[in-house]
Amino acid sequence: MAWITRFLTAVAFLAVGVIFSPDTFGSKSDGPYSPNLSTFIKLAHLLSFATAWGAALWVTFIGGIIMFKNLPRHQFGNLQSKMFPAYFSMVGVCCAIAVAAFGYLHPWKSATKAEKYQLGFLVSAFAFNLTNLFVFTPMTVEMMKHRHKVEKEQNIGDEIGWSKNQEAAKTNPKLAAMNKKFGMIHGLSSLANIMSFGSLAMHSWYLAGMLNL
Repeated sequence: MAWITRFLTAVAFLAVGVIFSPDTFGSKSDGPYSPNLSTFIKLAHLLSFATAWGAALWVTFIGGIIMFKNLPRHQFGNLQSKMFPAYFSMVGVCCAIAVAAFGYLHPWKSATKAEKYQLGFLVSAFAFNLTNLFVFTPMTVEMMKHRHKVEKEQNIGDEIGWSKNQEAAKTNPKLAAMNKKFGMIHGLSSLANIMSFGSLAMHSWYLAGMLNL
């Protein structure tokens, strides 16, 4: 994860520089762009946004639900603990590129109110993903490992669904407390993910309005 941290930090600083000092990177608020450069930056923005949007849609509403309903719970949890850092890293990088590209094409000083709102949505999506990557996901994984250990002592966790966990928690105060804490942390992580998805959804509406089909 160390290289991801350094890479995200570098891209984040680049995005901030593009937004607040676009002239440094050749962005113009009062003149034409090179057609080829403009097309390349638009393509980078579109592909980065589309990748982030598609990944968020799949993981949030399709892939995760299918896996939960078909995998033994501990196997599902272990898979999620490996998948989510990669997921949040990829979406975070894509959001950072989208922010930098959009900020380059629409310098803050000359941007319209709508463009500034869209930049805000993209920055929000980036921030929510970073929060999940560096705060909520490590906390969730750590709590999951502790709970798996307690559940193995109760000979549960190889089943699909939560039924055995809930039954065991009625007679095991330690497991009940861990369930409560895990639910709170996981809930915050899910909320951040939904907020990121919502921010990307707002930008998708903006892009749809800009299309001329």
